[in-house]
Amino acid sequence: MKSPIHTVWSWVRRQPPKVKAFLAVVTGMAALVLLRFIVHDHDNLFVAAEAVHSIGICVLIYKLMKEKTCAGLSLKSQELTAIFLAVRLYCSFVMEYDIHTVLDLATLGTTLWVIFMIRFKLRASYMEDKDNFALYYVLVPCVVLAVLIHPSTSHNILNRISWALCVYLEAVSVLPQLRVMQNTKIVEPFTAHYVFALGVARFLSCAHWVLQVVDTRGRLLVALGYGLWPSMVLISEIVQTFILADFCYYYVKSVFGGQLVLRLPSGVV
Repeated sequence: MKSPIHTVWSWVRRQPPKVKAFLAVVTGMAALVLLRFIVHDHDNLFVAAEAVHSIGICVLIYKLMKEKTCAGLSLKSQELTAIFLAVRLYCSFVMEYDIHTVLDLATLGTTLWVIFMIRFKLRASYMEDKDNFALYYVLVPCVVLAVLIHPSTSHNILNRISWALCVYLEAVSVLPQLRVMQNTKIVEPFTAHYVFALGVARFLSCAHWVLQVVDTRGRLLVALGYGLWPSMVLISEIVQTFILADFCYYYVKSVFGGQLVLRLPSGVV
């Protein structure tokens, strides 16, 4: 006898793409409502997002140490992650020092270790030909956006631009990893777990901002400054979530199907 979850999942799989998209939006909204009532201090969602990101990095470390291969991993994504974490750490030290600073420091340290392993220790297994996303496609627009649209707080202009830069870079840092998976079409378990962890972290971070705006009835947007910056913060969070939403769908589908290796159909990510 099939379980209710398996029955529902089978029904969802048979629906056309538009219905699936609608169900995904409804599920996301339901999750936001649930989080609003379960988590009283919504700042904990942001801490949870950073913690989940750290867990994802730990999964990569386990993969590198156990399997002695970095096949399927994007060095460029790790480098973008290190850049935005380093910039965010700088902003934390000069603008605000709290628990986020400690979590970012730990995540940056592990990310740099992953970069070292891919570049030097496991270079032979690095799929450089698949990791072909041109970084200037994201670096240049992010720098330009940061210069043009940044917080209007009383901090030094360099610090405000740096803050904006790390927000924009974080939103697109996973794109090279998605390109690698798009090129290979087959994603081994540890890499899939890592990217799924990123998806969960992005959703929690997005939920944090959305719920903060709802709880403060929009006053948070005013506190962030004037102009386009408050909207860009929310847009960046939403973009991060939707970039990974498609992959997370196929990840969950693979898990429920009992598949150890995730196979992505053409056109995904």
